[in-house]
Amino acid sequence: MTGLAVQGLRLACAAALLGAAQLPVADSAHAEGDVARGERLYVDCVACHPIERGVHGIGPSLHDIIGRKAGSVMEYRYSRALRNSGLTWTAEALDTFIGDPQASVPANRMPYAGMTDASDRADLIAYLHKISK
Repeated sequence: MTGLAVQGLRLACAAALLGAAQLPVADSAHAEGDVARGERLYVDCVACHPIERGVHGIGPSLHDIIGRKAGSVMEYRYSRALRNSGLTWTAEALDTFIGDPQASVPANRMPYAGMTDASDRADLIAYLHKISK
């Protein structure tokens, strides 16, 4: 690569980073995620979490989850820990919770070890954004 090409690449990277730094955290994970891949990943969640409004399974419906206060769906019985967590389900809060539910909200009842891959979480959150519109 020539010196001019390297400088152009650096400028392009800097512009991309600057643009990404200006995105709010809640939009960042959504913007970076692959909705179609997130929908495929949701297959692992749907056994407990339906996406239909008012339909609950072992876990509460995730219909309109983005922006919802944790533990606030009246017809679902949440753990005291989740009800009292003070969380609002933003992309950042979901990313933390899905990554390690017990570390995020100790003593919650969700029997899930967590999704360790950040790319998988971003894709899943992008899908949750889509179904929350």
